Amino acid sequence: MASTLTDLQPSAIWRFFDEITRIPRPSKKEGKIITYLIEFARSRGLSYRKDLTGNVVILKNATPGLEERPKVVLQSHMDMVTEKNNDVHFDFEHDAIRTRIENGWVKAEGTTLGADCGIGMAAALAILDAQDIPHGPLECLFTVDEETGLTGAFGLGSDMLTGRYLINLDSEDEGELFIGCAGGVDTLASFHYTNEPAPKNYTFFRIDVQGLLGGHSGDDIDKGRGNSNKLLTRFLWYAARKFDMRLTYFDGGNLRNAIPREAYAVFGIPTKWVSHLQEYFPRYVHAIQSEFQATEPGLTASLSEMPEPTSVIDLPTQTSLLNALCGLPNGVLAMSHTLEGLVETSTNLASVKFTDNRHITVTTSQRSSVDSAKNEAAASIESVFELAGARVTHSDGYPGWTPDPDSHLLEVTKASYERLFGVTPKVRAIHAGLECGLFLQKFPELKMVSFGPTLRGVHSPDERLEIASVDKFWQLLIDVLKELQ
Repeated sequence: MASTLTDLQPSAIWRFFDEITRIPRPSKKEGKIITYLIEFARSRGLSYRKDLTGNVVILKNATPGLEERPKVVLQSHMDMVTEKNNDVHFDFEHDAIRTRIENGWVKAEGTTLGADCGIGMAAALAILDAQDIPHGPLECLFTVDEETGLTGAFGLGSDMLTGRYLINLDSEDEGELFIGCAGGVDTLASFHYTNEPAPKNYTFFRIDVQGLLGGHSGDDIDKGRGNSNKLLTRFLWYAARKFDMRLTYFDGGNLRNAIPREAYAVFGIPTKWVSHLQEYFPRYVHAIQSEFQATEPGLTASLSEMPEPTSVIDLPTQTSLLNALCGLPNGVLAMSHTLEGLVETSTNLASVKFTDNRHITVTTSQRSSVDSAKNEAAASIESVFELAGARVTHSDGYPGWTPDPDSHLLEVTKASYERLFGVTPKVRAIHAGLECGLFLQKFPELKMVSFGPTLRGVHSPDERLEIASVDKFWQLLIDVLKELQ
């Protein structure tokens, strides 16, 4: 039985994945992995290009006799989501990911694994390193900052790619071929607050909502998982009306593209109401656990008394904030009527953060495979925030990738899968955002497909990579490169 990643098969891809897990690569801080990629190319005599954004393309000539084949781009992103459990001490800018093998899966110890998209990077590097895999000319593109803004895809130099076909290696379901994805936009709200002295004759508490599964705010949004910010707001909204609650602090979620797993708040109520609060709190916990018993078996909420703080936020801001958080839609907004089972439009209340300059920043993200529906969802979120008096901004957003079910690349990939494994793969679009839509804006002649091994729990410390699926992913990639003409 394998005890380390380098013991796993196929050894070529696992060796590079092991190396990648040892290199810190948070979004927007990819300097160390960029250096690794350039040294990889130089040590093997391979040409490479690097643009001003930080994206790297490594080139490899065709296998002798296959020079006339169409040039293929293998694409993955360098950065990883940096999520960890609160009780785990880990520095994503300096520490190597601590991996382990468990029941047929590779996992990390209390942090994200970075298989999204480290395993795609590893596959491209293994192809570049191999001497016995037939293929036409290759361009292996490694982009920066996919996870927090698609910065690499937005800033990709116009001279970086010349390939005709692009295989995106950033999918998470073995046996499924993706030919489309959602576009997205972030909507951010800022509330300014003033501090007021903590009221007299108040008792203060901390409430924690924990144990949620979290996950990818696109690919997992239809799984009925709880949102810690929404669940915490439910309690605080009620407490403000029933117990004259005053809020000191609210912190929930971290990343714009992750369903928040944990949230906490510090608040006070008149001491005379403490017994009523303690009577109500178990009912609140029972209610949310009952609602989510099928999808969130680990959901917990706890209440603990705190020392009296020096201040609370002003009451008008507290009211506006909680009304906005309570009123925001969250989750699936519409299902597709053209592709069965595909989420068309969704929104995620990603994070609530108090900043040092007396501002509260609320981050949400909207996704849709229909551009007008994406804009309408963002407008809906904006209107709730504006009614609450917040200052609202939007990110630039990114386009979706319109499916092309008749492409030659898809035809070859399907045929390879059927020949290798004796079954027909599913062809579908994904509600998550891939960089492919942005590539099409810059290189409209590209034909694209996306596939990968099976990943679960991405964007959370539960992220895991199915070992058996990596071998099938590897076999498929090799066969497509061999057969594509």
